Amino acid sequence: MITYKRCTEVSEDAIFEAFQTGFSDYIIKIEMTKDNFIKHFFGPEGNRLEYSVIAFDDDKPIGLNLGGIKVYEGIKTLRCGALCVHPGYRGSGISYRLFEIHKEIAIENKCRQMCLEVIKGNDRAINFYRKHGYEKVYDIVYYSHNDPSEINTELPDDVSINEISLDSLRSLSDEIRETHINWQNDFDYISHFVDQVHYGVYEGSTLAGAISIHPSGRINFLWVNAGFRNKGIGKGLISHAAKEVKPKKLSINFPDNVLLLGFLKRLNFTEDPISQHEMRMVL
Repeated sequence: MITYKRCTEVSEDAIFEAFQTGFSDYIIKIEMTKDNFIKHFFGPEGNRLEYSVIAFDDDKPIGLNLGGIKVYEGIKTLRCGALCVHPGYRGSGISYRLFEIHKEIAIENKCRQMCLEVIKGNDRAINFYRKHGYEKVYDIVYYSHNDPSEINTELPDDVSINEISLDSLRSLSDEIRETHINWQNDFDYISHFVDQVHYGVYEGSTLAGAISIHPSGRINFLWVNAGFRNKGIGKGLISHAAKEVKPKKLSINFPDNVLLLGFLKRLNFTEDPISQHEMRMVL
């Protein structure tokens, strides 16, 4: 008998088993321990047990839909953090029922939209989401640089750079309001990484640019005030951060930003083979 429960009603072991089997044949091989799964998907990813649903065949976990709610770009949003079904149960309506309950959770909590990211080329998933009302709103691309030491430049003499707090980054919210930042790069997301480092470039007391980088080399945030662009500040920020953090490589992902794309290409960042669609559904 197929049953559906909120993840608050079940064990972490059952949730992890549903995730492992559901993603066992995924485009990208996912290998992680249960502890790392719980820490990541119910940490920075923003999923919550009470907004997540699991499917069982008797006592066997066979499907999972993780969900997280927050005010995202000013709109209360339910995000699908993962939707998967055991390979042997696909095509039997389980994903449809998981989605129905997911939408019910959004409505119960007075969310105004739902969102998710899906890998480009995963046509089965994309068609499923489109059928159920989602539309693509952004493409998220991934770029990397295998030799950070190559980006070796100094900032202009009339500016200074300092390590800054996450609160200082958050203070930029009004200035960057018109720039879309995907869920996995926003300030709530990066706040979960204790090793994350943030640097700000100042001209006097004016914050002219900022970067947020993880020791792994993942750049989650890169911004230069419009009045200070084309002066080498962006390149100087990356160069400074790479010298301080000393990563083996640099990586960055971002949605539809032609100016940032051209900037990265000039620094010899190369596009990774994986990209995503960001999809939304208005409620």
